[in-house]
Amino acid sequence: MSPVRVSHLSRGCTDVLCCILFVLALLGYFVVGIVAWSQGDPRKVIYPTDSSGQFLRPRPTCSLKQKKPFLFYFNIMKCASPLVLLEFQCPTTQICVEKCPDRFLTLKKVVSSKNDQDYYKAYCKEGTDLSTTNLLQILKDGLCPAMVIPSRPFTHRCFPALGKNKAGAVVVGNRTVFDDGSDMINSTDLLEGAKLVFVKELRLVAMKIFEDYTRSWYWILLGLVIAMVVSLIFIILMRYLAGIMVWVMIVMAILVIGYGIVHCYMEYARLKQQPGSDITLQDIGLQTDFAVYLEIRQTWLAFMIILCILEVIIVLLLIFLRKRILIAIALIKEASRAIGYVMSSLFYPLLTFALVALVIAYWAITAVFLSTSNEPVYKVFNETDCPHSRETCDPKTFNTSNISAVCPDAQCLFAFYGGETYYHKYLILFQFYNLFLFFWCANFVTALGQVTLAGAFASYYWALKKPDDLPAFPIFSSLGRALRYHTGSLAFGALILSIVQVIRVLLEYLDHKLKGAQNKFAKFLLSCLKCCFWCLEKFIKFLNRNAYIMMAIYGKNFCSSARDAFFLLMRNIVRVAVLDKVTDFLLFLGKLLIVGLVGIFSFFFFSGRIKATEDVGFTLNYYWVPILTVVVGSYLIAHGFFSVYAMCVDTLFLCFLEDLERNDGSMERPYYMPESLLKVLKKRNDAKAVD
Repeated sequence: MSPVRVSHLSRGCTDVLCCILFVLALLGYFVVGIVAWSQGDPRKVIYPTDSSGQFLRPRPTCSLKQKKPFLFYFNIMKCASPLVLLEFQCPTTQICVEKCPDRFLTLKKVVSSKNDQDYYKAYCKEGTDLSTTNLLQILKDGLCPAMVIPSRPFTHRCFPALGKNKAGAVVVGNRTVFDDGSDMINSTDLLEGAKLVFVKELRLVAMKIFEDYTRSWYWILLGLVIAMVVSLIFIILMRYLAGIMVWVMIVMAILVIGYGIVHCYMEYARLKQQPGSDITLQDIGLQTDFAVYLEIRQTWLAFMIILCILEVIIVLLLIFLRKRILIAIALIKEASRAIGYVMSSLFYPLLTFALVALVIAYWAITAVFLSTSNEPVYKVFNETDCPHSRETCDPKTFNTSNISAVCPDAQCLFAFYGGETYYHKYLILFQFYNLFLFFWCANFVTALGQVTLAGAFASYYWALKKPDDLPAFPIFSSLGRALRYHTGSLAFGALILSIVQVIRVLLEYLDHKLKGAQNKFAKFLLSCLKCCFWCLEKFIKFLNRNAYIMMAIYGKNFCSSARDAFFLLMRNIVRVAVLDKVTDFLLFLGKLLIVGLVGIFSFFFFSGRIKATEDVGFTLNYYWVPILTVVVGSYLIAHGFFSVYAMCVDTLFLCFLEDLERNDGSMERPYYMPESLLKVLKKRNDAKAVD
């Protein structure tokens, strides 16, 4: 039988039409990005906007605004209007002020008594003279607010200083009722106008989290470097001690989870003596200070139960799959040997990561510029009935227009950002195109990485004399073949997956819109569609991965490779279900071990439970922020290294199945079957060990 040659000699360009389509789509993507960057203005989402549509910047960039960085609402109770939800603008006059008010004052009191006029003028429109203008004319012209109340600045906006007294009543400056000069106002009325209190708390948490990052970023980087070093050492040890390392990995993973169970129990027992720790999570509700949850016994009990379930599942799987683990270890040994000959494969995920990061950055920047490429729209806001209410207006000509004559108390205020041009009308299509190309490009980068690694490892498997018959630079050779011959096929596979992912996004959007609907059949149908497309996405990812391996081996187009891979897997469905998944499970334990070790170390370090870290010199608002960052980052790093292993195992496994079929499944020495796999199969007596 002729040997399989993984090279460019017998290859030709595949799926050329899809390659051309992908290139044209990329050119269109660049055009959309250029148009968005020329039209957009990210300041619209960063800085607040006053009634005239001017930006309020926290940094001194404009001599007029630098001394007045806060937005003050004349009547914040109007922010309770549904208009706020529809047009994202509070229908009351808003001006820039130097600082938020810190006392109760009414316009009536200031005008009549002439006291505190200089203080009150800071919250009126520029040029207002309180000493010569009468009260009614000031209010009619909207020059000053009827009252000012104690407020606090947040996100450069002045919000009422709401609080609660000992009786639990809502107060503003220790008052529950106050006079605005014409009527008595209850402090609870202000609460409706300041519904952003919850958002305020969330943003406050975000600010504290950002503060924690600025204090601990170098220690987070150190933790990620440690995770990378541990992963690299683990991979190198796997090269020489694969069998031993797999068993060490299994035992250590069980011990790490076991330690987590013991620690949760110790915390659970410690809190038994503390008053107030027996309340439930439902009683305390949602808290912005997450440290509160760690002082409740129920939290540690939940952690302990989750870890116990995970431990039992792992132990049961190891017991039932103990016979298959030997064959999986043989496969991992061969993968370790292949990676040892192709060491550059360990660093290829860095290229994939950089390309994916570039795709994400381009998508995010383009999305922001597209969403801020609208023009300011002004509308008529009024106190009384007006036939022109909420109509579009021009602030430059409003005072001389017919609207001001018909509605004397109306004002032309900034409402939102929009536009009437063709560009603005089809802006949603540009956003959709941006999202679709993001999925397509990200999936293409992932596919390129998979076919590159598969080509390198396939050339190892089908080499008669290892490593003499291997190319000088397997990764670069495989990457060159993929880009030269199979760009269209990779784009084709990525396109199919992207279409399914976009449909899933649309279904999630519909689900969000229909949350308040009462039609149970529509909800049920939507849930079924979401479930079906989730399964379809998983299947396509699995099929694409194996199609890319067959493409790397034989150089066929995407459809032929997908067909060959599918039928090969179906003919060996038991082997795939057992051996391949057992190997994935063992590699998952390796990732779990690395994440667990780094996570335990970071927990003791950032929580200050190691005495050696007391002199580090930083305090954190939430010590779980750097811990969670290190844990997630460690998993991504370990996943990057082990994804090379997983791709190597999948490639060798598919080559192994192809090798068995090419040699009629006999147990005689095939052309290319690795010696380690052959020994295990013979030790198991026959091929039933695989089945």
